[in-house]
Amino acid sequence: MPLPSLLLRNAHLADRTESCDIAIADGRIVGLGAGGWQAEREIDLQGKLVLPGFVDAHIHLDKAGLNCRCGHATSLAEAVAAVATLKRGFTVEDVHARAARVIEAAITQGTMHMRGHVEVDGRAGLRSFEAIADLRRSYAFAMDIQICAFVQEGLTNDPEAEPLLLGALARGAEVLGGCPYTDPDPQAQIDRLFALAVDHDIDLDFHLDFDLDPSWTHMDAICAASLRHGWQGRVTIGHATKLSMMEDARLKHYAYLLAEAGVAVIALPATDLYLNGMDQGHRAPRGIAPVHLLSDAGVVAGVATNNVMNPFTPYGDCSLMRMANLYANAMHLGAQDFDRCLSMITYGPARMMRLGGYGLAPGDRADLVVFDAPDKSEAFAAIAPPVMGFKAGRQSFVRPAARILR
Repeated sequence: MPLPSLLLRNAHLADRTESCDIAIADGRIVGLGAGGWQAEREIDLQGKLVLPGFVDAHIHLDKAGLNCRCGHATSLAEAVAAVATLKRGFTVEDVHARAARVIEAAITQGTMHMRGHVEVDGRAGLRSFEAIADLRRSYAFAMDIQICAFVQEGLTNDPEAEPLLLGALARGAEVLGGCPYTDPDPQAQIDRLFALAVDHDIDLDFHLDFDLDPSWTHMDAICAASLRHGWQGRVTIGHATKLSMMEDARLKHYAYLLAEAGVAVIALPATDLYLNGMDQGHRAPRGIAPVHLLSDAGVVAGVATNNVMNPFTPYGDCSLMRMANLYANAMHLGAQDFDRCLSMITYGPARMMRLGGYGLAPGDRADLVVFDAPDKSEAFAAIAPPVMGFKAGRQSFVRPAARILR
């Protein structure tokens, strides 16, 4: 074993009853336990919880921080329209500044991997993409950012959209994203994006079924295309809030259909709670896809941020722990479900993004977050703040503990 460059002593791991040491060399975990290692640097964690770095598999960096530029949206359509108007005026510098604030907030909340959905169309051009691509390079010391080139307002109705998507792919976008429900020909959009994905050997990520009407869905079309093209394990859908209104038998049917097609599902609690059912006032349903039930059927499931301080979601501190906690609250999940909720911001989205070497085993990348809590249950229930993080074994942030001054 190489000489560790860093030794984290007295760490509490979620699957161990006793504290252990974590030895790190060349950016990876090389040992766990009480190995009597010596290292260039040692930190005594005093029994604090260590988790793998959080994974935010669905976030919109390019349109974050717009609260001061537009009014309150009373529906999804209004939110889309408001941002569509604003993004014509987006500059590279503007997107860069707003997105950087979100990335830095996410880093200090323990997020180390992120899939950013970046709008690429005739209104935004490639300006937002250029800003996020530059930020991906600038923050690589603390965050791996995967860029999803995304058409929010349709593909078949925008002749500039496909050439711009191809331009984004040529410049380093790793994923293609679609939004069939905003396209005048949803099936044509789905077919074309799958064809592009196969041609370029890349993954797909769709905004799908974002309403409360369970009488129709695009999930059948997505699952059929995934099976037809052999794209199992390479397709994710976000929102899918129709699932929240389905009767048990129909929900079970789609759970098994999604599992068979290898289509992952990610819930976006803050946005889905905020926008769904606004017209029903205090009687509004939750409107969040029950992804914990999908996971019981073998669907890869996750929870993510989506939007931060804009018409889609006028809130947000980029804490994935808070987002998973919100999901648990909304779904009436108790302490027995804390583990599965934590997996929805770690191992589940890591599978969606096909991250290699993710976890807390020897050989995994040393992307680690330390929490001010003695165990996972307390960390999750209390939304414990992260106190420090290590990206590939290098300390990437520190959050000093609050002190009471008597």
